[in-house]
Amino acid sequence: MTAAPKSGFPTSLFDLYKLGVGPSSSHTMGPMLAAFTFTQSLGPLLASIARLQCDLYGSLALTGIGHATDRAILLGLSGHHPATIDPDSIDSTIALIRSTGQLPLAGSRSIPFTESTNLLFHRDQLYPPGAQTQHPNGVRLLAFDASGSPLAQRTWFSIGGGFITEDGAAPPATAVTVVDLPYPFHSAAELLAHAHAANLRIDQLMLANECAIACARGISPDQAQTWVHDHILNLWRVMLACVERGIAAEGILPGGLNVRRRAHRLATRLRERQAEQRLGDPLAPLDWVTVYAMAVNEENAAGGRVVTAPTNGAAGVIPAVAHYFTNFTSNPSDEGILRFFLTSAAIGILYKENASISGAEVGCQGEVGVACSMAAGGLASALGGTNGQIEHAAEIAMEHNLGMTCDPIGGLVQIPCIERNAMGAVKAVHATRIAMQEPEEHKVSLDQVIRTMYLTGLDMQSRYKETSLAGLALNVIEC
Repeated sequence: MTAAPKSGFPTSLFDLYKLGVGPSSSHTMGPMLAAFTFTQSLGPLLASIARLQCDLYGSLALTGIGHATDRAILLGLSGHHPATIDPDSIDSTIALIRSTGQLPLAGSRSIPFTESTNLLFHRDQLYPPGAQTQHPNGVRLLAFDASGSPLAQRTWFSIGGGFITEDGAAPPATAVTVVDLPYPFHSAAELLAHAHAANLRIDQLMLANECAIACARGISPDQAQTWVHDHILNLWRVMLACVERGIAAEGILPGGLNVRRRAHRLATRLRERQAEQRLGDPLAPLDWVTVYAMAVNEENAAGGRVVTAPTNGAAGVIPAVAHYFTNFTSNPSDEGILRFFLTSAAIGILYKENASISGAEVGCQGEVGVACSMAAGGLASALGGTNGQIEHAAEIAMEHNLGMTCDPIGGLVQIPCIERNAMGAVKAVHATRIAMQEPEEHKVSLDQVIRTMYLTGLDMQSRYKETSLAGLALNVIEC
């Protein structure tokens, strides 16, 4: 089971939703963050380093090229962070390193770096030798001086959603900040019980917890709620911009599969069809949901700026359903958007802490499936659903994603990933509509379906978990 963060802070909305770049949170953002963290930890050793070596294992080795893990390592070692890097600068930065054979270590000094000898993909090894952790996204970084003597060695695992954990490491006791959450929960049952006892909606409960975390991070109590609201709305603005870019862009996605962007063409056809019809198509809103989701994931596949939600591979589901709320429901508002994100984050935390959001660990049910469940619960909340209806919507959404494999063709986050986000977003809307029409009682609980998803992922053969060794990746010829 994926462990809760060791920083001393509980998992926050802003851990699940964070700025990054495509195409993958686990294969791009995680390795970039690991490499960046490694360089920042070198301190005085930095001046003595003459050679670096990076070893990639498991899924990072098997599909790392298609997921831009190689580029991510180069960028991280050069001192770039996934949340702040300018996506437009990535290609030129990579090109300069490769053409000169020089890596600007931590952005401060150049050392020789040739990928064929310094960046190694161990496709025959699942875990780094001697590692205490066993997660199939391992990255080991080593630094040597001019004589070849080792100066530093650290191993990380990219556990999904841009999160990384260091193998065998525990934070110093002095670094742990205890956050006294007003409503701590570790299961959906606890979440609902707290909300019932305090007569709160789920989003109100989450807001209280987020304010407590914000205060522990240094925000004054009287500013905490405004700070949380502003940062949620900023994430929403980034999502809006991503959808806008994705709809405007045309052309072929990078990577060699020659996949053509479709969101622009689909949006154009929808507008033309709506202009021609006097009585609108009653299912047109779902067509637009498809456009929104595909626009985001085409941007992600192109390496653009996205918000993990909760991963890059599933980044289109949440913004597509949020767009559905703002564009096709009767009373959209910023308040509804805040409720959507706060509630969806509560559901995402349950998956993060009780199962996994890593495709390499549990298959795509942990990415698009979790995003679908989060979006369904969030939409039910935004529409004024009860806490029971929110839990039911989230359960329905995951129940019908159970067992979904992760088998990207060519190791690229394109086929089936882009369409899969569209399907996940539509399924989330449908799950919400079912739950909102039902009484709160239902046979399968959200806790039960989360546990089922996790156990299903453990039973799933590793070749169906982001390795591109089976499924569509094996049976569809790359062209």
